Amino acid sequence: MYMFFMNKEEVQEQKPNTTTEQSISNNDQPVPDGLTVVNDSINPSNSAETLSYQTELVDYKFSTKGAYLTQAELLKFKTYDSLPVYLVNDGDMRLNLTFMTKDGRKLNTADMLFTPHQSMNGENKVFNFVATPGNNAKIEFRYEIKPDNYMVDFTIRSTGLNSVANTSDAVSLKWDMQGYRRSKSIQNENRYTEIKFEYDGGSDDYTGQGETAEEEGNAITWAAYKQHFFSSILVTDTPFTSGVLRTKNIASIDDTKNKFTKEFSSEFQLDYSGGELMYNMDWYFGPTDYDILENYDANLEEVVDLGWGIFGVINKYVIRPLFTFITSPKYLGIPVGIGIILLTFGVRLLLSPVLYKSYLTQAKMKILRPEIEKVTAKYKDDALKKQQETMRIQREAGASPLSGCLPALLQMPVFFALFKFFPTAIELRQKSFLWADDLSSYDEIFKLPFHIPVYGDHVSLFPILASVAIFFYMQMTTGQNMAQAQQPGMPNMKFIMYLSPLFMLVFFNNYAAGLSLYYFVSNLITIGLMLVIKNVIIDKDKVLAKIEKAKAKPKKKGRFAKRMEQMMEQAQAQQELQKKKK
Repeated sequence: MYMFFMNKEEVQEQKPNTTTEQSISNNDQPVPDGLTVVNDSINPSNSAETLSYQTELVDYKFSTKGAYLTQAELLKFKTYDSLPVYLVNDGDMRLNLTFMTKDGRKLNTADMLFTPHQSMNGENKVFNFVATPGNNAKIEFRYEIKPDNYMVDFTIRSTGLNSVANTSDAVSLKWDMQGYRRSKSIQNENRYTEIKFEYDGGSDDYTGQGETAEEEGNAITWAAYKQHFFSSILVTDTPFTSGVLRTKNIASIDDTKNKFTKEFSSEFQLDYSGGELMYNMDWYFGPTDYDILENYDANLEEVVDLGWGIFGVINKYVIRPLFTFITSPKYLGIPVGIGIILLTFGVRLLLSPVLYKSYLTQAKMKILRPEIEKVTAKYKDDALKKQQETMRIQREAGASPLSGCLPALLQMPVFFALFKFFPTAIELRQKSFLWADDLSSYDEIFKLPFHIPVYGDHVSLFPILASVAIFFYMQMTTGQNMAQAQQPGMPNMKFIMYLSPLFMLVFFNNYAAGLSLYYFVSNLITIGLMLVIKNVIIDKDKVLAKIEKAKAKPKKKGRFAKRMEQMMEQAQAQQELQKKKK
């Protein structure tokens, strides 16, 4: 067990054999293995020092001024241009504990020089920083680093602080930080950069994507500075009484260097317990990886944006497990690009019972087109009668438009779930496929010498292919009804046929290539299924024979059909009455 506030001789006498500790100060003392001490180059006059420690995952640096982290480099990752990935670096993060003294002064730990100690707790490295604000009071920041873990144990505690501090006032813990750019598109990265936090015993919220954003919460248990694929998360066992969390978009301010995306700032209220501070916390500096975060059993996986409501449920219990099974080295270990294609086949297979009827109806509608054209010509001056006869033909052939549209609507949640899944799936990051060098970003094939609003300054190929596939699919389904007269109040189908591919072409140009790849393959599969159903499964002669047979049968109408017929007859009678009056 770690010994607090003991001098060197006391620790040597009382510590277990597995623990060693040495005080580090400005004097020329020997430095133990694994720890380096260098002068603070920013402000040498304050005699601050920097303490370093490196695991297989993260390279950490701490400053004795303020006793907070000044560097966290993730050693397993690189930026899009092969530079180190820093979550913290060169003083861009600041942690400050503010409290009022009995004589009305405000003390900030960020301005204090702490005396550092280091020790080993088994395989874990322990950094202990102690400051003395007066009257023998002590404030301690303790960090315990595990060798194979992105989570650092972090403790704030005091001894005798009630002799200095006005304990009737709350203590403020302020955490400021800047988010680094790590992807090709700073706009796309900024889209997924925000603060997420948990409060009130399990509820979670986020600041959003505005130029400036602010949220408040009570009983906050964790706050995450989410930077697309990497996050810095502060977790506390004792909930913060309240907190204010703010973000500011600085991407446009930093256009010349393109170094940062957002500024993060949070201020939490800490309460005294018996006149002292005692908060056991954890600090996560690592990838926004669902599987890693889920293992901490603190709901940290909510940091990963899987979508809200039914979209999040689909991603959590269907899409993500299926994609993990396909691509994870623990299971099939298939390359990510091929994995997206297999996932597409898997999703279409799962949806096939729902979608089959939709495809079948669309194919039957094309066969019925000559019959419907006859009705249109026969009742061209009687819209209601024409609609009645059209519905009768469709019903007798088992090709009701409603039965075809409903299954299509049921797949919309899957469409939007995948829209949330692919751009935030870290498994896609820096994974190449065909001409795309990073499936988590756009697949640029040509750089434009100018910028087009919304579209961007480049041309991506996968959105083009997906747009072409959507156009042909729309031509096969919507296009067959083009020759029919436009019904009053109905949407312009020709407009919709051209709008959908155009939307895909423009809007998805800056999105993850993996998302466009999915939609491209999905539409190719859909087109293939439609062709098979039309040319193999459906027998045109049987469909027409079914219509003729249905004509000869006594009509048994359901309640809904009877109600619809009554409404149409009433409408027709009203129409004829109006004609007579004229």
